[in-house]
Amino acid sequence: MFRFNLSASNNPIFIGFYTYFYSPKKGSLSAFLDAYSKSKKGNFTVIQIGANDGITHDPIHKFIKRDRWKGVLLEPQPDVFHEFLTKLYAKNPEIHPLCAAIGEKDGSQPIYKIGFSSMRWATGLASFSKEKIERAFEDGIVASNCKRFGLEIPKNPEQWISQEEVKVISPQTLLSTYGLKKIDLLQIDAEGYDLEVIRIFDLKKNQPQAIVFENVGLEAEDYATCLQELKALGYLTRKFGPNTLAFKSPAGEFESFFS
Repeated sequence: MFRFNLSASNNPIFIGFYTYFYSPKKGSLSAFLDAYSKSKKGNFTVIQIGANDGITHDPIHKFIKRDRWKGVLLEPQPDVFHEFLTKLYAKNPEIHPLCAAIGEKDGSQPIYKIGFSSMRWATGLASFSKEKIERAFEDGIVASNCKRFGLEIPKNPEQWISQEEVKVISPQTLLSTYGLKKIDLLQIDAEGYDLEVIRIFDLKKNQPQAIVFENVGLEAEDYATCLQELKALGYLTRKFGPNTLAFKSPAGEFESFFS
């Protein structure tokens, strides 16, 4: 919570560290984001799908704070949204947290969650795919986290997974509501729903300059198809561990990240 509080208050020490001392590993995704953000000179617009608490394992948080990005951060889980995300960006008026998920049409949709814990590891597994949560139990991910944090999995399997109806907003409603004329970065962490988000967002029409999405758990065939479609739309792509970066050509000064 110490780091969270420093960031939420826009503490000069926190901002100063990332302004004057932060040096990401050369050739890394963070190095790309660092250089890309600086190239926009304070005129950077982001849409983040699946922001969660806004800081834990979040690849863009430090750049939002340091370079005063503008944009909308979506997190569909009300508890996480109100307890963390809104507080984290309360002092950043150009950042608009939104308690919603992205979808083809405005409305609502059930989201599936770990039913017996609200810890960060548990909320991070929330997904629109119930099968994804079931696999987290089958693969031992839940058991591993429970052991780490001293929790017991309920004996009754009916208590393992809960569901909640959450708000859904379409890309066009999102863009028009917040008056977004460009998207410098579409950041996606949708727990297995990432490719669906890319499809829903209609890249040909909305044309984000850069996209970062999770590739963990995606079917190899679906992932390959996605890369082909991105290439056809003029994006260069590169895999950085669990994340994939897509950047609209011409890449110019950023070509070294794709060589």
